[in-house]
Amino acid sequence: MFDLLIRDALLLDGLGSEPRRGSVAVKDGRIVELGSLPGSAKETVDGDGLALMPGIIDNHTHYDAQLTWDPGASPSPSLGVTTAIIGNCGFTIAPCRASDRELVMKNLTQVEGMSLEVLRAGVRWDFETVPQYLDMLERQGSAINIAVFVGHSSIRTYVMGDAATERAAQPSEIEAMRRLVVEGIKAGAIGFATSTSPAHNGHGGKPMPSRLADDAELRGLVGSLREAGRGIFMLTKGGHTQIGFLEELAAASGRPVVIAALLHNSTNPDGVFQDLENIRSANERGRKLVGAISCCPLAMDFTLHSPYVFEGLESWRPALPLKGEAFKAQLRERAFRDNLREEIARPAHFRLFNGQWQQVHVIESRRREYEQCSVAELARAAGKDALDFMLDLALEEDLDTVFSALLLNSDEDAVGRMLRHPCSLVSLSDAGAHLTFFNDAGFGLHLLGHWVRELGALTLAEAVWRLTGQPAQLFGVKERGALKRGYHADLLLFDPTTVNRSPKRRVHDLPGGHPRLTTSPIGVHGVWVNGVRIGGERALSGRLLREFLV
Repeated sequence: MFDLLIRDALLLDGLGSEPRRGSVAVKDGRIVELGSLPGSAKETVDGDGLALMPGIIDNHTHYDAQLTWDPGASPSPSLGVTTAIIGNCGFTIAPCRASDRELVMKNLTQVEGMSLEVLRAGVRWDFETVPQYLDMLERQGSAINIAVFVGHSSIRTYVMGDAATERAAQPSEIEAMRRLVVEGIKAGAIGFATSTSPAHNGHGGKPMPSRLADDAELRGLVGSLREAGRGIFMLTKGGHTQIGFLEELAAASGRPVVIAALLHNSTNPDGVFQDLENIRSANERGRKLVGAISCCPLAMDFTLHSPYVFEGLESWRPALPLKGEAFKAQLRERAFRDNLREEIARPAHFRLFNGQWQQVHVIESRRREYEQCSVAELARAAGKDALDFMLDLALEEDLDTVFSALLLNSDEDAVGRMLRHPCSLVSLSDAGAHLTFFNDAGFGLHLLGHWVRELGALTLAEAVWRLTGQPAQLFGVKERGALKRGYHADLLLFDPTTVNRSPKRRVHDLPGGHPRLTTSPIGVHGVWVNGVRIGGERALSGRLLREFLV
């Protein structure tokens, strides 16, 4: 008798093959039969009118802290995700000495839009080193499968202390960091992750530690993957980090390189495509590079209490370390505002905000008549410059005004081209981070609903491969990402005529009752992780992944 039998569904194998109708049988957590299947099962599901695919592999998440208090990794499992890769951008919580915990949490509060109160109340520090963190995750269990990057900013802080955000590393410090990377990879980490993005600032407005690394440090740490014998190098790059340099790292280490975050900027419409073509050229020379893109428009809710939208601007730097009245006084300064205006008006290769004030809306204000109106139209009506209007309104309302900004990936024709590019990887959900700004944990359902059904930019088989087989192959995830006999039964059953994600909504379910944005699945009829159905009393059937094929 089978444990699970899903009958007569449209089977999407995750390898790009043409869909076919059939049944899938599961025993002991693995797929044992596919096709026209007789026999009985402990659980039988009628798949008529539905589609069955491998579970989504979300390759860019930040659940590192949340998993210590929420092994359910909410909301990803309900949204069809059965495997998540954490530690992206190098923003991890291990290794971490007890004396550095407060600093690490404060850095995450700034760079990943997390609540310090939530982190203080929620994080369970049952570890210090990366191997100990992996062991803790394995003991605890999780609702989905988890793979873990070794994070650059964490190992830099562990080795250099306060100097991690002040200077380049010395050779002895690079060697100490290199040993930590090798230790983590040999313990079962999937690779090494870092960031050079100017948008990534930590506590007090200081750059996240990895941003202080010079080329010698990066060469040493990425090169350690060759010694370890496996592993992915993942980098969120700033505009100054060239694809050519990353190709050099791929050549020297012999390891694949995942380059994030490639998002379309309407004020520099060709920039992302130049990056993708440079990646294609590197591939033609035998280097394995891929560009991490998003299928979602990058839209953020924010207040001036935490203005992540602007924090990557050089002209915003004087405001970064300030709090309270000193911060408000900075926002009032004419010279500060003029510098912001001048920088925003200059073209940039990559920048979150590019002066598109018509795409910034007031969401919550004491002036109810302003709500749902764009800053551009409100500023015109008031006879003001848009930047002045936004800052004046926020100051008038003690910085509590909630704005929403559509920042990047707003041109759907361009995003469609990115999705079809052979060197792109559908990614960048950021699940687990930016909880008060946005929630793209449902990116896979958005791809299936919006880009496949509504726009026809991809076929259903192509989209499923992008979400399952492609990341499984790239990251070396063993025996997952495909409907194949002997593979682990990570499955998503959905209605292709309705599948999508719901509009975002605010809930108060973080430690201490703090809020976050979340979204719900539409058209999802079942999610199984290692053959166990998600739902009800959520079973922790996920596994910590420690062995990879690359």
